[in-house]
Amino acid sequence: MEKRNLTVVREFVLLGLPSSAEQQHLLSVLFLCMYLATTLGNMLIIVTTGFDSHLHSPMYFFLSNLAFADICFMSTTVPQIVVNILTGAKTISFAGCLTQLFFFISFVNMDSLLLSVMAYDRYVAICHPLHYTARMNLCLCVQLVAGLWLVTYLHALLHTVPIAQLSCASNIIHHFFCDLSPLLQLSCSDVSFNVMIIFAVGGLLALTPLVCIFISYGLIFSTVLKITSTQGKQRAVSTCSCHLSVVVVFYGTAIAVYFSPSSPHTPESDTLSTVMYSMVAPMLNPFIYTLRNRDMKRGLQKMLFKCTVFQQQ
Repeated sequence: MEKRNLTVVREFVLLGLPSSAEQQHLLSVLFLCMYLATTLGNMLIIVTTGFDSHLHSPMYFFLSNLAFADICFMSTTVPQIVVNILTGAKTISFAGCLTQLFFFISFVNMDSLLLSVMAYDRYVAICHPLHYTARMNLCLCVQLVAGLWLVTYLHALLHTVPIAQLSCASNIIHHFFCDLSPLLQLSCSDVSFNVMIIFAVGGLLALTPLVCIFISYGLIFSTVLKITSTQGKQRAVSTCSCHLSVVVVFYGTAIAVYFSPSSPHTPESDTLSTVMYSMVAPMLNPFIYTLRNRDMKRGLQKMLFKCTVFQQQ
């Protein structure tokens, strides 16, 4: 089959989810509900942290950025997936595919980096409470988040630009959105440079935050063991275990997709792993950081109470 440069391909065909038509319609309803729950939950976090002055702290500043990143993360793929299933359309333009790839990589990395920064924030707050205000001041937090956004965008460009230069013999993507692995499988040219970037730069950017998270929580647990209050220990351990559960789901499924050997991969396993870290993890974050957080609960109650009073007036 004649090779074609990806830049002359006008559109790609997304084969979608490996399931029957009836199952795909059920999945579209499920994905739509997950998207609405994620958007509503994370919007509540953003509004509440801005509304309640008691939540104007580094922890909730990072949390609101994580909520925003999660909304953008799911908005990159889910709306198009639902529309494609309901309308029967399976095509995406070349520019749209690369744009989707760029933002998907950006937001998934932003989630990863913010999780590590939040772990470090908790480490400083628990292990060095006297120095917390000095270390985690507002100016530093803003600069840190701005730097993270810059790093994620540069990293996404490092993947997107080489992908656009590959040659291919097909425009059929065996996935439900434009991701790195399915696009590389279309290539008829040498992808060793792309693979090197994934394992070197991508691996560094993925594993470094994970290592930081476990180091931070290891130090936190060692400090918690010295706390004499049983209630204080239980609250700290419960919060950490929930956060680490999301970390395990997020990193475990992402590593399974991008860093495991390619031979045992199947469309079903890749799809399940991608759904887990791109949809389930962002949906769980509002429940973990809101329902199990007393300050956030109190902030939500105050906001809802004032909204009710305002409507009555």
